[in-house]
Amino acid sequence: MVENDNSQNSFSWLFTLASTMACVILGLIALYSSGIGLIDPKLHRAGGFALALIVGIAVSRSNRENAKGSSAKYFLPNLCIDFVLLVGGLWSIWSFFFVQTEMEEALYDVTTADAWPALVGLVVFLELCRRLWGWGLFCVGALAVLYLLFGKNMPGILAHSGFSLTEVAEALWYNTNKGVFGSVTNIVLSTVFIFIIFGVLLEGTGAGDTLLKFAFLATRRTRGGPAHAAILASSFFGTMSGSTVANIVGTGTFTIPMIIKRGFSRTFAAGIEATASSGGQIMPPIMGAAALVMADLTGAGYLTVIIAALVPALFYYFSLFVAVTIEARRQGIAITPLKVEDKITNVDWINSILFIGPILTVIGSLVMGLSTSAAGFYAVLVLLLLSVLNPAVRADPMRVWHSFIKGSQSGATLLIAIAAIGILVGSLDSTGLGLKLANVIATIRGESLFSALLVAMIGALVLGMGMPTLPAYLIIILVMGPAIQALGISMLTAHMFVFYYGVASSLTPPVAIAAYAAAPIAGANPLMTALMSFRLGMAKFIIPFIFAFYPTILIVEEFNLVTFVWIVIRTMFCIWLFSSALSAYDRGKLTILEIALRFVAAFALLAFDPVIQFSAVTVGIALIVWDVRRGNDQLDGVHKS
Repeated sequence: MVENDNSQNSFSWLFTLASTMACVILGLIALYSSGIGLIDPKLHRAGGFALALIVGIAVSRSNRENAKGSSAKYFLPNLCIDFVLLVGGLWSIWSFFFVQTEMEEALYDVTTADAWPALVGLVVFLELCRRLWGWGLFCVGALAVLYLLFGKNMPGILAHSGFSLTEVAEALWYNTNKGVFGSVTNIVLSTVFIFIIFGVLLEGTGAGDTLLKFAFLATRRTRGGPAHAAILASSFFGTMSGSTVANIVGTGTFTIPMIIKRGFSRTFAAGIEATASSGGQIMPPIMGAAALVMADLTGAGYLTVIIAALVPALFYYFSLFVAVTIEARRQGIAITPLKVEDKITNVDWINSILFIGPILTVIGSLVMGLSTSAAGFYAVLVLLLLSVLNPAVRADPMRVWHSFIKGSQSGATLLIAIAAIGILVGSLDSTGLGLKLANVIATIRGESLFSALLVAMIGALVLGMGMPTLPAYLIIILVMGPAIQALGISMLTAHMFVFYYGVASSLTPPVAIAAYAAAPIAGANPLMTALMSFRLGMAKFIIPFIFAFYPTILIVEEFNLVTFVWIVIRTMFCIWLFSSALSAYDRGKLTILEIALRFVAAFALLAFDPVIQFSAVTVGIALIVWDVRRGNDQLDGVHKS
């Protein structure tokens, strides 16, 4: 028994060592390719996936051991399976590199002999995707492969002309424009990877703790207190992590207990953290990995994307602040004085430079015309130089090294997910299914833009359920993007529309992964937390429709100052009426008639007709005045009694 335990520990140590070395090499490659020099594309992609393969197997082994504990009974079979996955994956990656080299030197046709390693590679990466990202993404990739192989026998628009084994391998494995090694992989390796490392380094060097304290200080005079602080902190953390679940873990373990202590319910505490954390990815200036990919896919440029995202993101966080304020009023929660331990110290002011310096570096680099990846490279360099300002880093310099490894590991596991997305890209592009679906949606919508966007929204939420934001966004834009653009909406607006629902899908029951991550921290019911998150984040479902009909909100498209100011005022008023109607409370409890009128006025505020707009403003103001006067009358009655 002791020998078995020793052998298990030895193999675990070897996998950990191999994974660490692979992470270091991946991180160094990301630094080199983003700021120093170019790497041969086929070598970059093949090498990136080979290293990600090693990391993916090691992480999946670690996850399995943590979930089930080490068992001598299954140790050898699991080790054999992992070894087969490693050998098979490396063989298939070498085949890709070999075929690409042959294609560059002379005319070369993919043969049946080349098809077998490609199929092995598809199986290996889909299995790793299942282990690391769950069944949802695995099913997407597996169905895409099966569709290419057997789709010719399907009915209606789903049928295609048919693909041989060799053609499937060429479309999904050996094509550098689509498939596993296609353009999406190139974007992740050349641009996204450096920002993933940057985000983890930001958190690891101590910027996160300081941001929390500043968030609490900024919201100390609000009724919501820690709930408002959670919203503010989560927007900053989302900028750093780009991951909803990582955001919840990073801030929620600290903010959720404080929200509960303030007097809010456990379900509300978990719900507001989940909703705020999911919004971090839509908040400039860094946003998440999906925004970086969007900049490349649209060709708009990263600076344009973050400018376009700013006002919609502010609307979203305004809606959360309103929701917390109304909930605090409903529960009678008062403002509490600031405690000594919450006050900002000199060390906090120094540590704030760790966040401000790199962010300004990113913005400055983009304004100067540097590439997005170069901006990330210089931001990392500035952060590393500034990290010595933090006394905690000086006391333990290894925390920077551990953060670098952790960031590379996050990027490697993301690459595994991108393999499944690449398979979907190759399948949709080869069969033309995306364009067929666009035609179907065009038929369903008739002449109504609203009904078409509604169909696209429902499809986007269903496709994105249970997935991280980047895979969700890519799947949705691949399937629904052509249909939305066919409505006459610009490419950037279509991508922003889809991006929002990719984020919103993490809050949508029954597969609300953000809520399920926050619920255990609060000790709340996961399903009730999902429903609460859905209610609190309802504005996220409305905002994309607003900028689809009023693209001036995106600033970079059809901008008109008067129109912009007027729609901003109406949207803020709409959010207040809508949030109070959902809570059935404002200054006091609302009647059913008041709730109904607030809903009607909120939606009427967004109408095109000026008569309807001003009528809605009048009704909304009247409702709020009535509510305030009623509250004052009740307060006077209490004083007199």
